[in-house]
Amino acid sequence: MVAPPEFQQGIAEFNQQQFYACHDTLEAIWVEAPEADKRFYQGILQVAVGCYHLSNDNLRGAIILLGEAIRRLCDYQPSYEGINVELLLEQSSRLLQALQQLQPEQTKSFFAQLQQQQSEGQVELSVEDDNSASQLVVNCRLPYIAKV
Repeated sequence: MVAPPEFQQGIAEFNQQQFYACHDTLEAIWVEAPEADKRFYQGILQVAVGCYHLSNDNLRGAIILLGEAIRRLCDYQPSYEGINVELLLEQSSRLLQALQQLQPEQTKSFFAQLQQQQSEGQVELSVEDDNSASQLVVNCRLPYIAKV
């Protein structure tokens, strides 16, 4: 498969955490893709939509979309179309596992801490954070798309 030029735009949007824009870009590619490639594009699109749901305090939507994305992308490991699918799956799985342990009221705080972690490279935990969303942030991050 030769990815259309818009695919690089979708990757850039994804990595800049512009998840809604990424969805729009990849959806246009997915609709026109040959059958063998549809699941690949749809999987990445679903990771983006899962992250978008997380950013909008929609825990259930994030969990559902990440689970579907992981299932679709498994067949494209370790890499496909220049993308490190194995790494994307690892990050998405860790995020999904953390989300499955959250309470809905923790979603907004969890997402804010993920963003802080990625911008600063770490999250400071306090004693009162011992059993909260902060503990889950330590072992995961928002997924990004790495090229091989």
